Amino acid sequence: MKNIAVARRYAKALMLIGKEDGQAEKYRKELADLTNLMASEQALEQAICNPLYDAKERRRVLQTVVEKLDLTKVVASFLFLLFDKGRIGFLDSINEAYQKLADELKGIARASLISAAELSSDAVDKIQASLIKMTGKEEVMLEIKQDPSLIGGVVTKIGDLVLDGSIKTQILNMRENLKRGESA
Repeated sequence: MKNIAVARRYAKALMLIGKEDGQAEKYRKELADLTNLMASEQALEQAICNPLYDAKERRRVLQTVVEKLDLTKVVASFLFLLFDKGRIGFLDSINEAYQKLADELKGIARASLISAAELSSDAVDKIQASLIKMTGKEEVMLEIKQDPSLIGGVVTKIGDLVLDGSIKTQILNMRENLKRGESA
């Protein structure tokens, strides 16, 4: 839990700089590119993040990566600050928090849509339009998944809000009502 709070704090700090100098979207891309590179190259991540290796050598590896990726001065300084403060291992969480902040800045909401069966593109479009209207955002990016255990219907999660219209939940609710002796 602590590292999520730390990640948010660093992400907010970088976002403030990005808003101020108008480069928030560029920083988003650079942060995502580096995070993806480190996720795909475990040896690189170890060479930069593993405290068992010499700190000077790890910093030198980070310097080389920053130069090869031709990162902006702000992102480079940000990465070295993370390194110096012993927070470079939180880069993935910081990137995740920054991506969410950048989405908010652009008026984008992220949601997940879980259905029992594959949905038609028309149904997805209607759900997306409803979510846009409900949230007041300019765009809602949907992550669509299937879960046959829902039996039917859909479950939509957007932020902390869960809209559960699945048959599975309705059956469970009816069962609870019957146990309590209530009528449906």
